[in-house]
Amino acid sequence: MPDIIRSQVRAVEPAESASAAAHFASLLGFETDCWDVHHDLETGSPEFVLLDVRSTELFEQGHVPGAVNLPHGRINERNLSAYPDGTMFVAYCAGPHCNGADKAALALAQLGRPVKKMIGGVEGWKDEGFALVTSR
Repeated sequence: MPDIIRSQVRAVEPAESASAAAHFASLLGFETDCWDVHHDLETGSPEFVLLDVRSTELFEQGHVPGAVNLPHGRINERNLSAYPDGTMFVAYCAGPHCNGADKAALALAQLGRPVKKMIGGVEGWKDEGFALVTSR
């Protein structure tokens, strides 16, 4: 008797729709993507401060237009004092292979600041075909 080929995708059945909707809505509360950030920057309607949380050297080599450089290890109340309470931050790092944006988002959240992570980071930005700018 031949082996029965079982779908790896359906090895665990999908969640029921209400649970799936709650899960994905929750993810969008934590993350945004490069396209949405680009759209808001291009239309002049960003309601957030975009933080490049990589090193100053990497920031100077190329960053998302409009981003402010604040390495994740330097996120503290003093360095955020120019931003009013309630200011939303979007943090990004190099990309999926880097957890700097997660560290930054954690630090911002622990300081009571609204935050989302831009998934994809610099690599995602470039994959979308968007240009970086340099500080040199």
